[in-house]
Amino acid sequence: MNDHGVVWFRKDLRLIDNPAWDTAVGACRRVTALFVVDPAVMDLAGPHRRTQLAAHLRALDEDLQALGGRLRLRSGDPATVVPQVMEEAGADALYANADAAPGSRRRDQRVFRALDSLAARTHGDQPVPFHTFWGTLVVPPRSVTTAKGDVSQVFTPFYKRWRDTPWDPWVDQRTDPDRSVAEVTRPPASAAWGTGTTTTLGDLPGSGDDPHHSGGSRAALGRLDAAVQRAARYSDERDRPDLASTSELSVDLHFGTLSPRRAAVALRDVPGGAAIVRQLAWRDWYAHLLWEHPRLTRHPMRPAYEALQWQNDNEEFEAWCAGTTGYPIVDAGMRQLAATGWMHNRVRMIVASFLVKDLLVDWRWGEAHFRRLLVDGDTTQNVGNWQWVAGTGPDAAPYFRIFNPTTQAKKFDPDGDFVRSWVPELVNLPRAWIHEPGAAPDRVLAEAGVELGTHYPRPIVDHGDARQRTLAVYQHTRERG
Repeated sequence: MNDHGVVWFRKDLRLIDNPAWDTAVGACRRVTALFVVDPAVMDLAGPHRRTQLAAHLRALDEDLQALGGRLRLRSGDPATVVPQVMEEAGADALYANADAAPGSRRRDQRVFRALDSLAARTHGDQPVPFHTFWGTLVVPPRSVTTAKGDVSQVFTPFYKRWRDTPWDPWVDQRTDPDRSVAEVTRPPASAAWGTGTTTTLGDLPGSGDDPHHSGGSRAALGRLDAAVQRAARYSDERDRPDLASTSELSVDLHFGTLSPRRAAVALRDVPGGAAIVRQLAWRDWYAHLLWEHPRLTRHPMRPAYEALQWQNDNEEFEAWCAGTTGYPIVDAGMRQLAATGWMHNRVRMIVASFLVKDLLVDWRWGEAHFRRLLVDGDTTQNVGNWQWVAGTGPDAAPYFRIFNPTTQAKKFDPDGDFVRSWVPELVNLPRAWIHEPGAAPDRVLAEAGVELGTHYPRPIVDHGDARQRTLAVYQHTRERG
């Protein structure tokens, strides 16, 4: 048994179903809980994600206090801070849950090297083990492969294998590359928790604001219970942004206040739950793909699409960001994102398609904007979904699949309730015109108090013309490639 272990929390802000925490508690006499506030990461996070992080860290600290400890909070580059904390504590081992995002992998490699330097200084070259686990996914990368041993680039075959893949106990990747089973135990009542020194949680950016969700794993389990209760309606209502119809679990899965395995277990056998579990498979798939192909963060899966001739009009991009495109469903979604840090999944697809296929703006611009503002902004999921919409990634929507924002709005927001909640200048427009004010008769606009170009913008592009332009650009690229 090690004398003292450090558990480095990242996207796993829970003590329940957390293999890094469970293993450290079972293997060490003393445990220090650490979170590193990385300024480079915080600078890229929008206000809603910072606020949510602060709420979750506060709740994690409260859970640790109930066990007699505290969360040690440090700020700085993890490659510097983590070894410092290890040296201060005289710790024998480091425990953490892995992340498939390329930036996180590079960070962990820098910490690996820093620990080697620490070992050379203080342990007589005896390695300081860094135990990593996959408590962030249902099954780890490279566990669901084709007959050739790679990750399927089509989701359905991946899903069928994923669904039938047995769940190994949580695995230690560092000390045993052959992935032998690591013992997972519950915290014993007599554990001596390392208290350390704690920077005030109140100093965290966004700590004084109201989070998107109440913080902590107990609140997350309550949201999971609510998702179980709504599961029977999920398949019929999931595409309706005017209804409370989604699982609302993406934020908890991003921060790790909820184990994806626990979500899968809770949902898989209830009526309608299988459709939500399928979304967990999509989440794993994108993570597995990015683990296998880290270049996907900046490059299309299909090399021919590197040559796409994007329009990249800055004024049109800014109108999209601000929710002033003249397409109400697009504007409602973008305003919801700016105000809350969240957007309904169907609306995410509509606004992404509009940016890429109507405005011909590079998908990487939209991906960066989303990743900054979304409270659940996750590199692997964000990149995968944007490449899907752009038609440039694995199992992507065909390049000729271009969402008509007006048709989509009429189908999925039939009474216009979602649009009215976020585009109040159109609130008095009747149902027949709420999704296309640019086509409404002057009399209808006057009665609703709407003057196009003054109260609400005219459409910045004609969808039909934009569609033909995009088809021509994609077809030309394909012919050249």
